[in-house]
Amino acid sequence: MIHPTRTNLLLLKDRSRSVAGNIDIMKARRQALMREFMNTTLPFIKSREDIRKAYGMALDQLSMSIAREGEITVDAISRATDRDITVEIVERSIWGLKYKDLLVQERPVRSPDRRGYDFFSTTPHLEEGIHLFEKVLESMLELAAFENKLKRLGDEITMLMRKIRVLEERVLPQLRQHIKVIAQYIGERDRESYYRLKRFKGQAAATENFPRKM
Repeated sequence: MIHPTRTNLLLLKDRSRSVAGNIDIMKARRQALMREFMNTTLPFIKSREDIRKAYGMALDQLSMSIAREGEITVDAISRATDRDITVEIVERSIWGLKYKDLLVQERPVRSPDRRGYDFFSTTPHLEEGIHLFEKVLESMLELAAFENKLKRLGDEITMLMRKIRVLEERVLPQLRQHIKVIAQYIGERDRESYYRLKRFKGQAAATENFPRKM
């Protein structure tokens, strides 16, 4: 039990106001992060759907290319187009929340004349298949960046909601209860002091008015 003094009452009121202010700040931060989460979710969902469609179409084009040009030819071209994709991981921040982002030094999607073979000797199916697979790779790299960002946003929003719940349902009610109890105790003590002082003054006045013996 906190000692019921005026000093402790003032300290509890200051702490209660501070906790209420922190709750408002965390709610505002949570709201901002939720807006960012929703804005990021839409392109994330679109990227997943684009990858699914592009990958299915790429497999169809690859199957037709193998049927027309042969597996050996397609395999030789795939080896000729092999390359390394350089990816840089950078740290970004949203409302003070840090997350990892991916920067691709060179776009995976290339024009036919930059693939390292004579594209005039291949079929349109193979060229379209290669383009789609490169597009899938590019979308997957973008998706990886979205996933990391969404995970950090989701974890931070969940943590803020837990903190807000604890402050609103436990900390703040306890502080207010302590304030109420101490305020009532001090009020009762002040009333008792007032009545004692009033009675003392009455007794003193009666003593002054009482006739003295000669």
